[in-house]
Amino acid sequence: MEAVVEPYLGAVYTRAWVVELMLDLAGYAAPRNLVDARAVEPSVGQGAFLLPMVARLLTSCRVQRRPWLDCRDSLRAYDVDATALKQCRRHVQQLLIEAGVCGPDAEALLNAWLVETDYLLLVGRTTGHTSQLPGLFDEPVAAGVDFVLGNPPYVRVESIPEAQNARYRHLFPTMRGRADLYVGFFEAALRQLRPNGVCAFICADRWMLNQYGESLRRYITTDFAVELLLEMHDAAAFEDTVSAYPAISLIRRASQGAAVVARATNELEQTPAAEIVACLNAIRLEATPPGVLGLTAARVPEWFPAGRPWTRTTPTRTALLAYLEQHFEPLVSAATGTRVGIGIATGADAVFFTTTPDLVEPAQQLRLARPADVRTGQLVWGGQWLLSPWHRGKLIDLAHYPRLHAHLAAHRPQLAGRHVAKKNPQAWCRTIDKVDEPLYRRPKLYIPDIKNTLFPVLDQGETYPDHNLYFITSDHWDLEVLGGLLLSDLGTFFVECYGVRMRGGYLRMQAQYLRKIRVPAPAAILPPQADALRQAFRTRDVAAATVAAVAVYGIGHLWPTA
Repeated sequence: MEAVVEPYLGAVYTRAWVVELMLDLAGYAAPRNLVDARAVEPSVGQGAFLLPMVARLLTSCRVQRRPWLDCRDSLRAYDVDATALKQCRRHVQQLLIEAGVCGPDAEALLNAWLVETDYLLLVGRTTGHTSQLPGLFDEPVAAGVDFVLGNPPYVRVESIPEAQNARYRHLFPTMRGRADLYVGFFEAALRQLRPNGVCAFICADRWMLNQYGESLRRYITTDFAVELLLEMHDAAAFEDTVSAYPAISLIRRASQGAAVVARATNELEQTPAAEIVACLNAIRLEATPPGVLGLTAARVPEWFPAGRPWTRTTPTRTALLAYLEQHFEPLVSAATGTRVGIGIATGADAVFFTTTPDLVEPAQQLRLARPADVRTGQLVWGGQWLLSPWHRGKLIDLAHYPRLHAHLAAHRPQLAGRHVAKKNPQAWCRTIDKVDEPLYRRPKLYIPDIKNTLFPVLDQGETYPDHNLYFITSDHWDLEVLGGLLLSDLGTFFVECYGVRMRGGYLRMQAQYLRKIRVPAPAAILPPQADALRQAFRTRDVAAATVAAVAVYGIGHLWPTA
């Protein structure tokens, strides 16, 4: 970030090559009439962005043979850190002197451009109204600006005083949950844009993926267009080493069209900004791009809808994911009656799981499936039983089940000490989750929770899953056909995009990821395609499943490059 929002907050400064690239990407360049444009730097700090912006503005003014004072309303730079602002003022003053701006004109420009104020409070009180406050452009803020450029503050919610945080959140509704302060800066910047105006920020990219960024993503996809996301995780973007995962975002007040997603490495610093911009523009326009060392990029024809995560792996895989999300529905759908869940959590597996047959009444002893039972790709029951204190969603009266009562009573101190039992001491014998008895006899696919690939296994209604197995049931899917889709490399592709690989290369198959997997409508799969998927699933042939799945999704032109 270029500045702090309160004196207790630190600042991280952007390296010059990144700033120059961002200005070029946004179109803030001297060939344009920058004098009559309106540009904002919302957290100026010592001027990492402002100084090159001023240099470009002065060049534009000179080319047009305009008086220097015509630039009075071309820029606004805000900060609450008076010390940083004074340092920035000295740097800008020196730049003006070197450009030949006389003392009085330089003083007038400095007084107009540099404003000590809280940008969020300023924008929050004025956007959508015609009222003015000191430091705003001569016309009302509602008229809009052409550029908002910079690096907003990285300030976690815990570091903002409670009253101040409440005020920000009242003014900027996208700041929800554990939203970092930069979320408010995004909303404020976007509010200021006039039609075709652009916001170019470099910022931590977690909001593009996580829950607290959902409202901001929804806000952007409703009224703005994402033009570029350039991941900078592996590039030296800042003067100091920081733990943030930054990305450059280019967002315009316009209708959404094709976007470009890209990834930079350290080698990119050696490439002139003009060549990088030319490459990214060529990709967006589907022209042949020049090769650029340290840059990979891909065109995304249709952006992620609503507030869904802007998931990114490699640029080409991101483009494929965006395409699939636009053209196919999530796995969990009311139309197909598909359900994804996880097996039972007991809070005391040693009590509720047993290998002893007939330990309790037969109706309360269910065959239990565990990850070891599906490791071959076929369900081979390992002899574990689940002892159930439930019947039709209610706890049983243990007095009617003497064997189960005796077993559980022998462990009552342990069971009563669990959190779930302390909340309701009368239900000391319960498992954390209820036993869903209809699930026991229902055909389902099992998915082990930790695996290096998505690994569906069919249960014909013979077992009940433990808490290390996810299950999928459906009213309309042939589970072997669905199993073939999930077994394919495309099934694993979705989980890789939505989640992350852990140490050792393993994936966590969480329900939230499985529910978001995109699938075609069952009726849209042609009989030969269904036969191919079914056969691949039965023989555990991932390659054959992938060939069939690619044909079903109709992505043969995209999949080889993904």
